[in-house]
Amino acid sequence: MSDETTPKDSAKFEIQAYKRPQNIRDLIKTHVPFSGAPQRHPYEPDKVILIPDPFSTHTFYYEFEAEAISYVEELPSLVNFEGKTISMARIWVEKGSIGLRCSPFFVEDTARK
Repeated sequence: MSDETTPKDSAKFEIQAYKRPQNIRDLIKTHVPFSGAPQRHPYEPDKVILIPDPFSTHTFYYEFEAEAISYVEELPSLVNFEGKTISMARIWVEKGSIGLRCSPFFVEDTARK
């Protein structure tokens, strides 16, 4: 058999499960919740992007350091009219952490013709 058809060892990925906090009131004292569609940052693996309204035409997103996120809750997924689904989550970010809110836009003339 050729090398292309023989089974190969795969890398083992460790998954760290988040445990529900004992008392949500303690979490509220030290963290702030943000809800949206989480995505990996395309260039920086230690950052997370959160899109609050992914189907909106005027969307914005948050960017956080992954280590500032202490707890993640799964929320119901969103579905558009075409049947595309997007997973949603609530992330709890430590108070005092640096976050970035980005509002992309198209540059256009404001004068009316």
